[in-house]
Amino acid sequence: MMNWSAYFSRQLSQLRDSSLWRQRQVNQKSNGRFLYTTEGKYLNFSSNDYLGLSTNSAVISAWQQGAEQYGVGSGGSGHIIGYTTAHQVLEQQLADWLGYSKALLFISGYSANQGVIAALMTKQDRIIADRLSHASLIEAAMHSPAQLQRFLHNQPESLKDLLAKPCVGKTLVVTEGVFSMDGDRAPLSDIYQQTNAAGNWLMVDDAHGIGVCGEQGRGSCWQQKVKPEILIVTFGKAFGLSGAAVLCDEQTAEYLIQSSRHLIYSTSMPPAQAQAISEAVRQIQAGDELRQQLQQNIDYFRQQAQKLPFTLIDSEMAIQPLIIGDNELSLSLSQYLQQKGIWVKAIRPPTVPSGSARLRITLTASHTQQDIDRLMEALYEFRC
Repeated sequence: MMNWSAYFSRQLSQLRDSSLWRQRQVNQKSNGRFLYTTEGKYLNFSSNDYLGLSTNSAVISAWQQGAEQYGVGSGGSGHIIGYTTAHQVLEQQLADWLGYSKALLFISGYSANQGVIAALMTKQDRIIADRLSHASLIEAAMHSPAQLQRFLHNQPESLKDLLAKPCVGKTLVVTEGVFSMDGDRAPLSDIYQQTNAAGNWLMVDDAHGIGVCGEQGRGSCWQQKVKPEILIVTFGKAFGLSGAAVLCDEQTAEYLIQSSRHLIYSTSMPPAQAQAISEAVRQIQAGDELRQQLQQNIDYFRQQAQKLPFTLIDSEMAIQPLIIGDNELSLSLSQYLQQKGIWVKAIRPPTVPSGSARLRITLTASHTQQDIDRLMEALYEFRC
């Protein structure tokens, strides 16, 4: 019989030997563009704060005002005392902005995906998910009583083939708007057409599209003129904060309020945070200049990266993955960049498929062309 210590020792040794060891590093301060640790100051190319709103003075002021009014915590679940005016105002603001009857706040995107799928799906149902959907979606589907099927990445015809097979219960099709590791966009219009034609529902996690794509930053679905039955938006990327919301119709929202254990049993986000998110929504709605600056940085990066010896995935979004392949080499390149004062973390399996270890370079509106030039110089020096 193996004891706990022996089990951990074996598992940890395997991770070290395969260059899959993960190590946290203390971040003392960040203003989006730069990261400060105990070891120094770094140009930050690993942030999801795409519009730089985490340091926006109006957003910070809104949080401070909220803390003065409500305190720094919610005090409990939204079903007990944790649902305040700040939460109610934000939910209505999101619903009006994105064109839905209702919005429900969750403590995180992970929690929202888990909470929705766990509440809606039964053992007679099935979930058909894009093969590269986020871990929170796939894990929620695997842990639900429903059958999980996966269609080929961004291939509506593969989805169509699966939809053609009979199912006793309900079918929920799941995808992302912009994929977090490859930065590519889902063909939402085609996916919705296939889903709708079969009489089924579509759920889209638009964590990396909301705030960046579409008119007033309304996201991938708005941009592609699609209104999925369930839309997940998260506040940890372009909003510069954290948390998430589920957009849906009134009946679905009421069912989730009655049934979602993540809503019922989790302490709600602090009201001050909800108030700050409300201000971030206003900043995003008026943020055309920020989105234009981000797009200019993306275009400039891709132009400069054409001659790199590594594969650059075709992405028009802030996520620009540079495929290295080998786990150890990707770590070495990340460490080399860190020595040059540039922060880009290596992403390895199981987060990405085996053999596709990469640098996940993320661009923001806060970067300058000089910042991108400095990154490129370091990447070309490593090649030499």
